[in-house]
Amino acid sequence: MKKITILIPCRNEEKGIGKVIGNIPREKLLKLGYQTEIVVIDNNSTDKTSQIAKENQTTVIFEPKEGKGNAIRTGFLSIKEDTDYVIMLDGDDTYKPSEIPRLIEPLESGFGDVIIGSRLEGKVSAGSFKLINRIANWIYVFLVRHFYRVNVTDVLSGFFAWKKETLDNLKLHLNSDGFAIEMEMVTKMVKLGYQIYSVPITYDVREGESKVSPIKDGLRILRIFFKNLNWSPEPSRLRRLSIKIGSLLF
Repeated sequence: MKKITILIPCRNEEKGIGKVIGNIPREKLLKLGYQTEIVVIDNNSTDKTSQIAKENQTTVIFEPKEGKGNAIRTGFLSIKEDTDYVIMLDGDDTYKPSEIPRLIEPLESGFGDVIIGSRLEGKVSAGSFKLINRIANWIYVFLVRHFYRVNVTDVLSGFFAWKKETLDNLKLHLNSDGFAIEMEMVTKMVKLGYQIYSVPITYDVREGESKVSPIKDGLRILRIFFKNLNWSPEPSRLRRLSIKIGSLLF
């Protein structure tokens, strides 16, 4: 039986985290031949996020440095060796965990190395996607498709699926500490030569307030886009060693 590790980065998501965990289709995945492990990365929450997560029988990891990128990178270091596939989705209940099998199937069939849940070609609930965010995402998608030559339709999605060996390599190259992490992951996966594809998903109204700053975070995302145009994967042996040591200590 294969194993799926589900990572849920969150900060002050007590309104949504219980729903996200409760809607993960564990029984369905078990029937499909997958056992699941759920890991919640609490990014310095000041509410009951961790308490609710623990009550729902999950592993909770605490990342004190604020920023989605920090939480995600910490989550990547927590993945166990017996994992076959890794799913990541936000803890604000905007994505439907019931659609996890839709992202796993292309990995299982060998169609790709990374699958992104696409909001722009999926079903978007009324009020869930502000116009300014939709326009910004369209622009980013156009730029990435044109300059990086990759067939994706959403580069800022919070719903990903990876083969573990793909993520083991990717995590060595990530540096973003905030909301630019998705753009960094997509652009660097292209440079690393991985096959990336999008599948349509459902996007609902979030539980709680968005923590994204359209201007500040938008500029950071654009900066990562341009910075990685000339990026090449040349990790030093020292960096690889530090990652391995950090993983063991963690």
